[in-house]
Amino acid sequence: MHTYDIINETIIHAPTEHVWHALIAEFNGTTTWWTPHNTFQPGTTSPEHIGGTTHITVHPKGNTKGGPKIRFTATTTHTTPNRHLATDYTHGAFRGHATYTLTPLHHNTQTRLTMHFTATPHGWLTLLAKLTNIGTQHSTATHNAFTHLNTHLTTTPTTPRSTR
Repeated sequence: MHTYDIINETIIHAPTEHVWHALIAEFNGTTTWWTPHNTFQPGTTSPEHIGGTTHITVHPKGNTKGGPKIRFTATTTHTTPNRHLATDYTHGAFRGHATYTLTPLHHNTQTRLTMHFTATPHGWLTLLAKLTNIGTQHSTATHNAFTHLNTHLTTTPTTPRSTR
């Protein structure tokens, strides 16, 4: 079996607390910056708490297209608000871990967001892993999600100007 050990990292042009809240909101299913590749539904306990769960669905072709849906559950094992979230995958298509680390930069005007994904396909996904490059797809989808997050956090509505 193949184990993926992937680190994706980006700079978000927003303070760590904004990035943290956006990350937790995504895992609670209330935002969609990781869409179309991943969608999230929270369990009975919110993912920002130890023991909280998030049900993840990966849509390799996008959430509005057909094709296989890869489902697994992440359970929070460690959390330091605005800094670190660690999860274990124990149910579904992957077994492993993901950690999200937020590092403030430039007097907390920017945040380095790092996702470390270490997982092994489980069940039917082991066959799909032989046919496709899941690691590349994961990195591409994560890069796109992080780009959407940066846009989401740095786009501000324009203020109407007075015409007087």
